[in-house]
Amino acid sequence: MTGCSTGFGRSLAGHLLDLGHRVVVTARRTGTVADLADRGQTLVLPLDVADDEQVRAAVRAAEDHFGQIDVLVNNAGIGYFAAVEESDEQQIRALFDVTFHGVSGMIRAALPGMRRRRSGVIGNLTSIGGLAGFPAVGYYCATKFAVEGLSDTLRHELAPLGISVMTVEPSAFRTEWAGSSAETTQPIADYDATARRAGPTTSPSVARPATPTAPRSTSSPAGNR
Repeated sequence: MTGCSTGFGRSLAGHLLDLGHRVVVTARRTGTVADLADRGQTLVLPLDVADDEQVRAAVRAAEDHFGQIDVLVNNAGIGYFAAVEESDEQQIRALFDVTFHGVSGMIRAALPGMRRRRSGVIGNLTSIGGLAGFPAVGYYCATKFAVEGLSDTLRHELAPLGISVMTVEPSAFRTEWAGSSAETTQPIADYDATARRAGPTTSPSVARPATPTAPRSTSSPAGNR
């Protein structure tokens, strides 16, 4: 599972460990998930999903430790609040590197083992923003639309191989996601009534972090992010 330091990833990892499952808990900074290491059958690994070498190393380590990867949960992601015109190119590329290319890279690294066994499940946390666009998060929505399209294609390609693909599309939840997301540094006044009103500093539905419950997995909007 990717992105276990906070929010849904941390909540879901803890929930699965409580149920007795074997869980590979990953985070860019492993110190943030050190407390999960003593909760059952856990392997804690450092992982930045935007780093291809780390992705391949994490998959190898998981397979070496537990023998195989039965379920891959792609949860890691970042946010960015800005109107489309205000958006910074570097921030856009960083957003896609983590939230789309990171998902794609994890899937490609895990698939060889799943194909050999003709078994496996891939779960991609997307967003209600992967089904509809919203002000201030246009590029974030674009990454989630991309994950939705990739997931739809994978369902067709992998079903004959015994591998299932599911998506989870949460709505706005008070996790740490919004508070840790970047914002535009060059706001344009013409977007004050749209993008600015939807930003993390003004929208009460996303601005204040709180402890989430474990997400309910579904292939339709789940109301969890």
